[in-house]
Amino acid sequence: MTDTTTPQRFPPYERHVFICTNERPPGSARGDCASKGAESVLNRFKELVDGLKLKPRIRAQKSGCLDTCELGVSVVVYPEVVWYRQVTLADVDEIVQSHLVNGVPVERLRMHPRPASVSGPVKPIGNA
Repeated sequence: MTDTTTPQRFPPYERHVFICTNERPPGSARGDCASKGAESVLNRFKELVDGLKLKPRIRAQKSGCLDTCELGVSVVVYPEVVWYRQVTLADVDEIVQSHLVNGVPVERLRMHPRPASVSGPVKPIGNA
């Protein structure tokens, strides 16, 4: 029997962050995110989401291949569908603060940058 007294919120997160941790065989022409520091990027996202008490409004998790391996560690944020490329450990704090908390995507890291006239803030989250 299903408990219907507590309504389920869907989607369960306001933002869902996927960090590619795909690993290809050594010497692959496309490279992979794992060998470019994906695990440390993933761990920092999780550390910040927890530390800033953004859970359960934001979830950061590893993903399999996002099919953009040649562009370095790839990260995608939903529901805005903002794709980031060549994300390093040094970039994670900026993405979390600017995009996840304040709602302003980090244009310099976007895979598909948008002109300033089109780009703009998205819904801020702030602290939960």
